[in-house]
Amino acid sequence: MPRSSISVPTDWERSGLPGWTYFSQPLFEVEKNQIFRTHWQYACHVSEVTEVGQYVTFDIADERALVICGKDGVVRAFHNLCRHRGSRIVGDEKGQCNKALVCPYHGWAYNLDGTLRGVAAANTFPPMNPEEWGLKTIEMEIWHGFIFIRFQPGPQPAMAEILARFEEEVAPYKPEDMVIDEGSYATDTADVNWKSVRDVDNEGYHVRQAHPGLHDLYGAKYFDEPYVDGASRSIGYFNEAPSKGWSTRHYRAILPEARHLPKESQKAWLYVGVFPNLVFGFYPDSMVFYQEIPHSATKTVQRGAVFKYRNEDRRTRAARYLSQRIDRDTAKEDQMLTIWSCEATKSSAFDGIIFSDLEYGLKTFHDHLRKVVPVMNLTTEPTQLASENQTLLVAAE
Repeated sequence: MPRSSISVPTDWERSGLPGWTYFSQPLFEVEKNQIFRTHWQYACHVSEVTEVGQYVTFDIADERALVICGKDGVVRAFHNLCRHRGSRIVGDEKGQCNKALVCPYHGWAYNLDGTLRGVAAANTFPPMNPEEWGLKTIEMEIWHGFIFIRFQPGPQPAMAEILARFEEEVAPYKPEDMVIDEGSYATDTADVNWKSVRDVDNEGYHVRQAHPGLHDLYGAKYFDEPYVDGASRSIGYFNEAPSKGWSTRHYRAILPEARHLPKESQKAWLYVGVFPNLVFGFYPDSMVFYQEIPHSATKTVQRGAVFKYRNEDRRTRAARYLSQRIDRDTAKEDQMLTIWSCEATKSSAFDGIIFSDLEYGLKTFHDHLRKVVPVMNLTTEPTQLASENQTLLVAAE
């Protein structure tokens, strides 16, 4: 596919979010309610919950989710919260249980479909309906093997609708048939605001200067598209000139022909961003994801992993190793940029930013944020932030 057909306006507002939005804890409390609880979150991949009793947990914004495969083979999502006193039903990030989920606090047991199975010392409680007192369900959707959950109703449509325009391009990769390379799963914690991580990742203007490996791979053939209705697209076509870097040179040399992909995708890296905090990367040899999990206004955990093909041959495995090397170097380079740009917002010299046309995708990410949390339009932090945001939301209806 050639350069994006989505054009940049000739006259547009080039300023980004005000500095205070990157360290305000009151704003973060609003973000938890208006963004992370009410927007779709990627929880796990179908390959992680294929067997009866297999489960994965996912935590964000004071919410706790449990995705599990039932005895009937159906995957369901629940709040990881016992109906008795609120304990976690399972404490591990992933695992497998046999017949039931048993709360470690008082021993309440739940069937794999979430219904209440049994209560310790049941005679000390009134009668309890198994469905009424079962685990609370969470809205869930599966798109090409990716399991998304949403803790509360929100403004986004179904995931299939959000990502519909990428359907034809993504389908040949067959992500639903891939499996996670368990050794690749990683988390990284940084003392930065989650938005600063997204800011660095949402534009390719800095690739030439900051990412020699990526620039060696793409050259000038990297294009960002803006966020539209909750999703964005970026693509880098491989540079035709000889590569200078060891990883890039050997990656291009060893990468086998990906015959399952269209010709234009066989030598390209495709990125699909999902608002607010997720990116999928589709490569000829593999697939990746990375996602920001904010813990506070100034602490963020980024998690990610690599997916591989089940029938991966040795050459593809070698290519995947090299693409991971390029990605790891890029992540390390981005981390310092994230820290520097985030800490700058507290400086007395910081008076905002000015966007290049090459940063229009980042500008539209900020527009999405301003729409769901309109208080971010204010140049200074209001004293009564939550109530002011609610007033602005009502006025916008």
